[in-house]
Amino acid sequence: MRIGELARQTGMKPSAIRFYEASGLLPEGTRSTNGYREYGPAALERLQFIQLSQRLGFSLDSLRQAFAQGQGGRLPHDLVQAGLARRRAEIARMRAELDEQDAELQRLAAACNESWSVGECLDGSAYLATSPLSRPA
Repeated sequence: MRIGELARQTGMKPSAIRFYEASGLLPEGTRSTNGYREYGPAALERLQFIQLSQRLGFSLDSLRQAFAQGQGGRLPHDLVQAGLARRRAEIARMRAELDEQDAELQRLAAACNESWSVGECLDGSAYLATSPLSRPA
């Protein structure tokens, strides 16, 4: 299939496909006699895998490294599992950080309301001195 068909099936722009090709994430399409790029089903699968990986937060560099370690277009299963476990750990860390920030925002909103209810402005320096997030980890 030509790049336009591949773009239509993946929902990508042809320029994105060319970018993935140039950056080593997608093997180059073969050139037909008229100079058009031609791609097989493996290119479609690869691009769909790239889309899924990016949607899940994997970087292009991590994908490039994984593809470099694979053989015949296939990624080693242990490499995939390790990558998934690392990404889940990253998400857990981010979730914990976001939970801390949310709790801090709730405390700040309460402190603002308390100060404002007595006609005062919140003393930011006093609040920051008692804030759990302002202390070194």
